[in-house]
Amino acid sequence: MNESLLHFDWRLPAGVHAAFTTRAGGVSSSPWDSFNLATHVGDAPDDVAANREQLKKLLGLPAEPAWLNQVHGTTVANLDSETQGVITADAAVARQAECVCVVMVADCMPVLFASQDGRRIAAAHAGWRGLAAGVLEQTVAAMCVRGDVLTAWLGPAISKEHFEVGDEVRAAFVEADPGAAAAFVGNERGKYQADLVTLARRRLAAIGVTDVSGGEWCTFADRERFYSHRRDGQGGRMAALIWRD
Repeated sequence: MNESLLHFDWRLPAGVHAAFTTRAGGVSSSPWDSFNLATHVGDAPDDVAANREQLKKLLGLPAEPAWLNQVHGTTVANLDSETQGVITADAAVARQAECVCVVMVADCMPVLFASQDGRRIAAAHAGWRGLAAGVLEQTVAAMCVRGDVLTAWLGPAISKEHFEVGDEVRAAFVEADPGAAAAFVGNERGKYQADLVTLARRRLAAIGVTDVSGGEWCTFADRERFYSHRRDGQGGRMAALIWRD
């Protein structure tokens, strides 16, 4: 397995492909070293362009990924009709084979989706704000299929052990779902350790998505493989991608 890609097991429908990049194997210099794929974090544009070109060749992508201007919201782009210019959204759905859905992360959770028949795919950027506001629900709604015919994958994100939040974050979830309190553990500083994996799984289960894989990697703890905005401040971004033949 190439060092620029994370190895993971996710049983996908025939003809559907998914990938998640690591920080290794690119050309960017510190603090973006080395496989940074984001243009908005201060890295040299030529280095980012070289890394993106390397990604396309590495994965044999059918087209340029639809890079999003992510704003921690719930807007979902339909790539079948919206592929030109800057797309401001935090998720993307597609049916056409030439569309590559992608989201970039460095602690927030990437969530990839595919329908059982392989005809619909999606990628969502789900930090706590997006999760609380309903980005996963909006993504599934935009796919126009029932949750029980979808499979989902939770990519690397900051883990509960390293994700300290305040009362306002807990309240954003618990007010709508009292059971979400189980995803928050109080600490000695009067704050909470928040479990994004548990929160995402609860949100997905509520809309019928129970075939869920992944969720076992911590971006903060694994400095060698992952960027982490909370750990490092300035740095690069990894990408989660899904596409179909």
